Amino acid sequence: MTPSPPASSASRSVALMTDKYELTMLAAALRDGTAHRRTTFEVFARRLPAGRRYGVVAGIARFVEALPQFRFGAEELDVLASFVDEATLAYLADYRFSGDVDGYREGELYFPGSPVLSVHGTFGECVLLETLALSILNHDTAIASAAARMVSAADGRPLIEMGSRRTHEEAAVASARAAYVAGFAGSSNLEAQRRYGVPALGTSAHAFTLLHVTDRPGQTPSDWETAAFRAQVDALGLGTTLLVDTYDITAGVANAIEAAGPGLGAVRIDSGELGVLARQVRQQLDALGAKQTRIVVSGDLDEFAIAALRAEPVDSYGVGTSVVTGSGAPTASMVYKLVEVDGIPVEKRSPDKASHGGHKQALRLAKTSGTIVEEVVHPAGDPPPTPPELVGTPLTVPLVRGGRIVADLGLEPARARVAAGLVSLPWDGLKLSKGDPAVPTRMIAPTRDG
Repeated sequence: MTPSPPASSASRSVALMTDKYELTMLAAALRDGTAHRRTTFEVFARRLPAGRRYGVVAGIARFVEALPQFRFGAEELDVLASFVDEATLAYLADYRFSGDVDGYREGELYFPGSPVLSVHGTFGECVLLETLALSILNHDTAIASAAARMVSAADGRPLIEMGSRRTHEEAAVASARAAYVAGFAGSSNLEAQRRYGVPALGTSAHAFTLLHVTDRPGQTPSDWETAAFRAQVDALGLGTTLLVDTYDITAGVANAIEAAGPGLGAVRIDSGELGVLARQVRQQLDALGAKQTRIVVSGDLDEFAIAALRAEPVDSYGVGTSVVTGSGAPTASMVYKLVEVDGIPVEKRSPDKASHGGHKQALRLAKTSGTIVEEVVHPAGDPPPTPPELVGTPLTVPLVRGGRIVADLGLEPARARVAAGLVSLPWDGLKLSKGDPAVPTRMIAPTRDG
C-alpha cells in the first residue's frame, strides 16, 4: 500500500480547498430540499491536450486518501459563516463523505469520454468534492501523461524527475509521485520519498564545484574542480555522479577520472549541445579506461529532446521544467459533471460542452496480442458482449464504499499498469507527432423506459 502522509498533514482539513459556489449551491439545495437526492457525478475529459494521443490516469490515490480529511471544523466554519446560513453550517459540521467512488485504477490509460471517476451519494455530499477531485486529477494526470511520453522517448533508459524548483512546493511532491507512476526511476524530491516512497536520487550541483575556489598562487579552475570531485567521491563513494560542465567539459571529464579513477559511476552534462557532447565524452571516457562510467544528461529536456538523443551514448536523463509545468504538461482538462439524479440520467447540451448522462462504466477491447482496439463506455452494469475474436477488460473498479477505501492504491501496481498500457497501444499510438486519439471511444447511451 502507499505510505501514509506524515501525521502533521494527515490531520489537516482540506475542506476549504474548494470553490465558493459549491457551498452556495449546497445552501440553496438544503433550503429547497434537494440536497438529499441521490446523485452520480462523473470525471472525464472531453478531449486530450493538443498533440496528445493518450492520457495516463494519476492522482486517484491522492483523491480518495484526502476524503477523510474533508471535514469542517470550527476554523473552517468561521470562514463560511459570512455567507451561508445556520442550517448549512450545522450540516457541514457533521459532514462525512459516506458515499461510493468508482473509477479507473491509477496508471490506466484514458481517452476522450473515459469515465475516469464516478462519485455516488447525496447531492450535498458529492457536490462539495468537485474542486478537490479536479485539482488533484487534472494536475497529477497532466504530469503522468507528459512523463509517460518521455518514458517512451527514452526507450528503456532511466529518467529522474528534477522539477521541484520550477513549481509550487506541494505541487513538486505530487509531480514527483505522478512522474514515478508514469515510469520515472525516481525524483530529487525528498518529501516525495517520505510521503510516497518515491526513490530519491541526486548528488551535487555547480555550487559545490564553485565552492572549492581558492586564491592559492598557480591554481586553476581545473585544480579547484578536481578538489571538489575528490571531496564528493570521498563522501559519497565511487558510484557517485560528477557534474563535469562547470568550467570546461573536456577538462572536467579528465578531472573526474583523475579524482575517482576508471570506476567512477557516472558523469553529468547539464548544458550545451548534448548529443555532440555525449559522443565526445563517451570517447574520452573510453580512452581513459572508464568504459563503464555512465553519462547522464539534463538541462531543459522534453520528450522531443529525449527522442532526438536516442541514438547518442546517453545512459539516463534528468528532467525538470518540462515535466512539472504547463508548457510540458498541459492540463488534462477534466471536468466533474452531474450525470444522474435518483436514477434518472441528466446531461448538459451546451455547445462544445455537452455531457453524456447516466451512471457509466468502461470496457476495453483488445486483440489477443494485447493491442487495444476500442474503449467502450456503457451504462453501469450493462456491458456489451465482447466479440469472440477480442478480449474485454472492465476498467471501472470500486475505490470507496460507504466512505471507506476498498482499493489497493500501491504505486508499484500503478507503474506496472502504465508500462503495460503503453505497449498495448496501436503501433502509431506512441508517436510524438499530432494525431487523433490512439484508441477510439464508443459511447453507448442508456436506455429510457417509456
